[in-house]
Amino acid sequence: MNAHNYPSRSYASTTNNNINPSQIQAPNNQADVPNAVRSLLLSTKSLQEILKLWSTGHATEGEVSDTYITVVSNFNKTVNAFAYHHISLNDIHPVPTELRAVLEQCLGEDPSPAILDQYMPQVRQILYKLLKGLQTRQDTWRSAGGRMPMIPYESR
Repeated sequence: MNAHNYPSRSYASTTNNNINPSQIQAPNNQADVPNAVRSLLLSTKSLQEILKLWSTGHATEGEVSDTYITVVSNFNKTVNAFAYHHISLNDIHPVPTELRAVLEQCLGEDPSPAILDQYMPQVRQILYKLLKGLQTRQDTWRSAGGRMPMIPYESR
């Protein structure tokens, strides 16, 4: 695929970097944070898997894009859930934008395992930043009476 073919969707409005806790609707229950984090982590794993499939021609650029949009949606739900409990995730707000930039570069190339090998370290670094940002909130969340889901993060 040529670089000018990607992205086919607008990502400009997919992140919510300035969340005002007073504008956030209350979650349905206190399990909202663990469920949001679990969904986010699972969607990041799905993104890595779909990228592997894309590199071998078994997934389309659109499928990668759709998976990225799911990651961003889950990211926003996680940010909102934490913000409801007055726990800021400001340090990881750039993650969707950073991830989008790497994906645009990667998907601008012809699919191949070599191209994936070239870009996957950057994808993993961004996802690691996300994971570490979430992990640093575990104590804060626990002190608020909650428990974070324990989902192992695989780097490959």
